[in-house]
Order: sequence, then C-alpha cells, then structure tokens
Amino acid sequence: MGWIETSGGYAVTLDGTRVLCRNAAGRALKQVPAKLKDDAEVVRLRQLAEWLERHERECREQVDAWLVRSLPVPVALLARVWPDAAWQSALRDLVVAPVAADGSADTARAGFLRDADPVRGLGIVDLDGDSVRLDPAKVATVLIPHPVLLEELAELREFAAELGVEQGAEQLFREVWRRPEPSDDPADAGSTAGTAGTAQDWRAYANGKFEQLRHATARAVSLGYRVRGGQVVCPLVEDGRPLEAAYWLGDDYPDTETLTGSLEWRDAAGRRLPLADVGPVAWSEGERMAALVYAGRVVVSDEEGAL
Repeated sequence: MGWIETSGGYAVTLDGTRVLCRNAAGRALKQVPAKLKDDAEVVRLRQLAEWLERHERECREQVDAWLVRSLPVPVALLARVWPDAAWQSALRDLVVAPVAADGSADTARAGFLRDADPVRGLGIVDLDGDSVRLDPAKVATVLIPHPVLLEELAELREFAAELGVEQGAEQLFREVWRRPEPSDDPADAGSTAGTAGTAQDWRAYANGKFEQLRHATARAVSLGYRVRGGQVVCPLVEDGRPLEAAYWLGDDYPDTETLTGSLEWRDAAGRRLPLADVGPVAWSEGERMAALVYAGRVVVSDEEGAL
C-alpha cells in the first residue's frame, strides 16, 4: 500500500503486518517514533495489522480443520477465497484430490494446488509433474487428504522438495502416527484392558511428570487444544463420524504435581472406542496431541537421577 502522511511530516505504511515509517526527508526509520504512538493513522494501521494477523491465523485454522476432519471442500468455495492473499497462502501447494461419486478421494488424480478459478476450475501440478486443470463441471468438490491417508508419503515428500513446495498449512510434513497391529499378547504393550482388539486406552504417553498441573494444561492450550475435565481433547471426524481423542492430564489443584495418564478415543455419545475401531486419521491426530503435550514433561537425566 502507499504511504500515508501523518503529523510532523512523517509518513507511515503497512508492509505485511508491520507498520513502517519514514521522516520528512523520505528516510526510512527503524521503528515508528514514540511521539506517533497515538497518531490516528498509526493507530488505524496497527489495528489493520492486528486484523490481518488474526485473519491469516483463522484461514490456517480453517484449512487445518478441513484436513484433520477429512471434510470435502467445494471447488466454488476455493475459487471464491483464492484472490485473498491470506487464504491463498494457507491453500497454495496443498495436495488436493477430487472427490469421487462414492465420496472417496480419487488420489490417482491428486496434485499440488496452484490456482483456483470459478470458470476454469482448479489448477494443479499432478504427481507426474504436469500442470493440469480440474474442470469444475466434472469436479465439484475436493478433499485435502490427511498425510496418513496418502500412499507413498515419503515419495510425495521428496517430490514436494524437488518442486520447492512450501505449504502454508501443515500437510505433507505433518508427523503421522499409525496404529500398531493388534497383539496376541494379553499384556499388549502400551494398552490396557486386554488385547489390542479390546483395549480402550493407549498408555504410550502415560506417567509424564509435570511439576505443576498448570504447566501441563498451559502447554496443551498453547498448542491449540482444549482442556476439559482433567483431559486435553481434540475433536475429530473420521468417515463422517464425529469423535474426540482425550489425554489425561490430572484434575487436582493447578499448583500440584501431576502425572499424565492414558489416551483414549470416544464417540459423539461419550462412549470409549476399542483401539481396533479407531480410524487412521483419528489415531494419528490423537497420538500427535498426546506426544506434543508429553514432550513438555520433566525429564530427569541419568546423571541427575544418580545424585
């Protein structure tokens, strides 16, 4: 945007989400002078910058929700928001796949999103490296697949690196976790309540020590999760079915020591699901949540433990 004149011969402008200032001689300053703190134009630009930052964050969060919840996205919607720089930054270079008649993702026609137009449809770079168009008359919706659903994920990541892909929303390089195969051992490592086929909780991230419960809950909130009833929760959708992952943090006083507990998945009615019934996206995102929170635990080194 252009420069806006303010008091004292100064002029201000917005560069992305940063307010820049120059003096009457046209020299750019390192920062806005303190005497312009309450200038009307400076205040308006700072408010605009705050709105832009919030808008960019909300766009990324919405795209992340489409990915995590495997929600089909209308091509017309993508074309409508594409001119917005914040939306384009969040969407550009994501892998998208046409939704087939049966509602599944046609991954054979997937590609990296490069353009969205209401008339010409979506412009993608397909997995052979060719630039193609998805005709909006034939492709009404697309899926932004969760990486755990993508076959040959490692090869896709290498191809993305060759193309110089930089995704605004975390997709290809999002860490994924896959549910272990059911064990015949009744003591099935990492779970309780019998074999993996009947177990209802996953204890791979149990017994993580936090000096204060508030430290665990603050970490969970800072990562974008909600805390409810002593658990950090992540709402999910798998095959159109709403459910949530829940990881125990503790329900004592905020300033008391706590140990994390098990990770479980529940349906919309609050019933715990057997681990064998948890789908790949729900499993990956639930374990991702638990791993991120667990990483903030107190770790005692061997040397400290020997003292």
